[in-house]
Amino acid sequence: MIKNIALGQFFPGDSAVHRMDARMKLILTVAVIVLIFLVRTLVGNLAVLAFLIMVTLVSRVKAVYVIRGLKPLWFIILLTFVLNTFFYSGGTTLFSWWILRVSQEGLINALRLAVRLVFLITATTLLTLTTSPIALTDALESLMKPLKAVRFPAHELAMMMTIALRFIPTLLEETDRIMKAQTARGAEFDSGSIMKKAAGMVPLLVPLFVGAFRRADELAFAMESRCYHGGEGRTRMKIMRLSARDFIAALIVAALMVFAAFGY
Repeated sequence: MIKNIALGQFFPGDSAVHRMDARMKLILTVAVIVLIFLVRTLVGNLAVLAFLIMVTLVSRVKAVYVIRGLKPLWFIILLTFVLNTFFYSGGTTLFSWWILRVSQEGLINALRLAVRLVFLITATTLLTLTTSPIALTDALESLMKPLKAVRFPAHELAMMMTIALRFIPTLLEETDRIMKAQTARGAEFDSGSIMKKAAGMVPLLVPLFVGAFRRADELAFAMESRCYHGGEGRTRMKIMRLSARDFIAALIVAALMVFAAFGY
């Protein structure tokens, strides 16, 4: 289950979404995330859903990767839904027992929050699936370039964020490998109560942290051996340029925002 998380993974491709400028993809992803939190109607949510499906189809990324990436987070989504259903104050009461109370407004609010989480995870996952870590670093640095006037370390911050994002699948693979090794030695992670499962995860922490520090040290040594000294004087293999497809995508997202957030 752990290795199925798609966030942070990159799948190479030659689709129109893959060939978009990384800066535009980052800006449009932020715009879509803002839109997800603005939408409050059924029609608006359906419009966002249709847009995400369209992006998935155009990017030629298999839908199974996106759906599989949501699987490990269903518990958080379900917990959010349950808490907002039973502990929402006000509204028309549909059911009540002891301290639990279900209202019509509470159900609607819980469903809205759950849908927002699914859309949010899907949008960010599509960004990382179609954008390489190097392109993402260059995009972040380029967008933060004006801050260099006030001595803001734009390149270093962009590099840190990208490395952290890139290490997500690496650490998940490491965790999965450790769990399989301990399961072969008799450890049980899928049986017992929630507390027992949580306690069973404690032995994973030490080898996981040791592996993380080892990988970080190897990465630092590799960067140092290649004479990395920050962004000053650094050249790029690919020069980022906006094209017609980027402006078309921006127009589509702008139309979606007007329709979903303000049209209904």
